[in-house]
Amino acid sequence: MTINTDALIIGAGPAGLFQIFELGLLGIKPDIIDSLPEPGGQCTELYPDKPIYDIPGIPYCTGQELIDNLMKQAEPFEAGFHLGEEVVQVTPEDGGFRVVTHIDKEFFAKTVFVAGGVGSFQPRKIRLPQAEEIEGTQLHYRVRDPSRFDGKRVVILGGGDSALDWAQDLAPRAATLTLVHRRDEFRGAPATVDAIRHLESEGKAEIITSATASGLGIEDGRLVAIDVKLPNDEIRTLEADELLIFFGLAPKLGPIAHWGLDINRKTVNVDTEKFETNIPGIFAIGDINSYPGKKKLILSAFHEAALAAFAAKAIIEPGKKVHLQYTTTSPIMHERLGVEADE
Repeated sequence: MTINTDALIIGAGPAGLFQIFELGLLGIKPDIIDSLPEPGGQCTELYPDKPIYDIPGIPYCTGQELIDNLMKQAEPFEAGFHLGEEVVQVTPEDGGFRVVTHIDKEFFAKTVFVAGGVGSFQPRKIRLPQAEEIEGTQLHYRVRDPSRFDGKRVVILGGGDSALDWAQDLAPRAATLTLVHRRDEFRGAPATVDAIRHLESEGKAEIITSATASGLGIEDGRLVAIDVKLPNDEIRTLEADELLIFFGLAPKLGPIAHWGLDINRKTVNVDTEKFETNIPGIFAIGDINSYPGKKKLILSAFHEAALAAFAAKAIIEPGKKVHLQYTTTSPIMHERLGVEADE
């Protein structure tokens, strides 16, 4: 069975979710696919609790709050969500595109929007014996529920923003927290480094630098300790109930690289009038695209989504003039949004 759609969005991060809204305002109901099991992209996967300050009109929100608001904003347009699916094939066909996911679900789309962020990305994993045995139970590459670390002996490996942010957040709630970094200097924000050092001075955290994890202590299938190799080759054993690892991400374009798009260093070249790729009818918005002056900001993606929607409307309804209307005054917009116009 083939799902027919006027617009298919690949990627359910902030760019893809706002694309639903911009298409919806123009009377286009899209479908949206994401390889992750829930919408949100990097905001949900990497920094759901991290503050964002540069969204116009919103002085402050967390990554998850931004996604929740974008989902609410897109709700009136009833997009079809297809989560936990990866697009493996995009082929031009009969004036549109045949799109196939890894579970052999097929779409025929008149237009396609690539909103895949940095592409597919995976955490860089630790290479220690038995690490895979406890992955997801006591060894974690992201934090889904901070409360699970309450009263636990927590060890964090890493020296970037994610490691520092979670060390700062979890130290007050953990029984013990030890931050281990392989270098003397941290790569994260200086203010966060200062905050962690202040927690250390209060006895709420410990920092070990120039050290690497060298082994896991497993008893009866459970993590009980982590061996750390110090600069003098001495091995120190840290008691641990939970291990968090933040070694960064390895971004990969994945199947996108084989769709015939004009690839530029793991990004896709687009024009700045429509944010259309070298293949007419396929657009790219957000961090995945590239053009002169490109800035990888969420607000830039929102602008790109708006112009791409207008260009797609002209393809979906050829020969019909696309009028610019305002949500403040347009009865058509109000009807599409499901709101009542002011008297």
